[in-house]
Amino acid sequence: MNALSEVKFSVLDLAPVVQGGTVADAFRNTLDLAQHVERWGYQRFWLAEHHNIAGIASAATSVLIGHVAAGTKTIRVGSGGIMLPNHAPLVIAEHFGTLETLFPGRIDLGLGRAPGSDQMTARALMRDASAGELFPQLVDELLSLMGTAKPGQQVRAMPGEGTNVPVWLLGSSTFSAQLAAMMGLPFAFAGQFAPRLMQEALHLYRKKFQPSERWPKPYVMIGLPLFAADEDAEAHRLATSAYQQILALHRGSPIALPPPLDRAGDMVRLWSPMEEAGVRSHLAAAVIGGPETVRKKLLEVVAETRADELMFNSPMFRHEDRLRSYELLMQARDLEFGMQS
Repeated sequence: MNALSEVKFSVLDLAPVVQGGTVADAFRNTLDLAQHVERWGYQRFWLAEHHNIAGIASAATSVLIGHVAAGTKTIRVGSGGIMLPNHAPLVIAEHFGTLETLFPGRIDLGLGRAPGSDQMTARALMRDASAGELFPQLVDELLSLMGTAKPGQQVRAMPGEGTNVPVWLLGSSTFSAQLAAMMGLPFAFAGQFAPRLMQEALHLYRKKFQPSERWPKPYVMIGLPLFAADEDAEAHRLATSAYQQILALHRGSPIALPPPLDRAGDMVRLWSPMEEAGVRSHLAAAVIGGPETVRKKLLEVVAETRADELMFNSPMFRHEDRLRSYELLMQARDLEFGMQS
């Protein structure tokens, strides 16, 4: 079992747009967050591809990665993830080859196979309905394009070839876990929205892992929702912004991130018992509370998953609360909570 102090902490950001805010505000806040967590010692800062979802502004993921990388100095920046079946592998190799050339040694490429959208939006992206089934071949093609060119190779990624950008596979089921194991790649489980199959996926990944040149042993990252505040009650209250947004998503009407309610218990006025169960299932792995509660939860997660790295997504209405959430999280790795990270 890894000690908590040995586990790397990272950030997943969706460039959240809050009610009354703008996309420009979201981009400014994303960069500011990246600069803060870099100073606090976080390992990496990833952005995720989503389309046609109110409240999420990270659709042009590669562009935003470049923006964040240009505004930071040392933190790794990448995708969590690029939905590869939406794109030609050659285009992604060129995009991330360009990023790696501009910011050498700092770029990650996390890949998913879901559309990151609804079916109508997937059609607007010109995504083939069967594209997800081709995911293993697409990953293999992408790896080849970013590696050393083979003799007689006709199609080459320029830039991209030879950059060998680190590739991760992301997933919320056993499929990507087994594929990552077979290809000798690191695996990131999407516990931030679908934790149900986490233990099964991690077991299969570790059991079937085939060592590769870059990854001689399995490497596991777990995504987790985060709502940290100075007191437990305040953390639960701040989490009601995410509850409302996920409730709207489950109802098929996505909304920008709303302000939190006055009290966490006020959610009873907004959802039915069935809807509450759905939202709580979505956030079943959430880390919610003050410093001591957060630390206890982290110890449980690490003991259960043996994760090498934890990646947190903290969707909060006020940017100051989001910053404080990540600040408290990093302090929670220390036994003395008064220490400054």
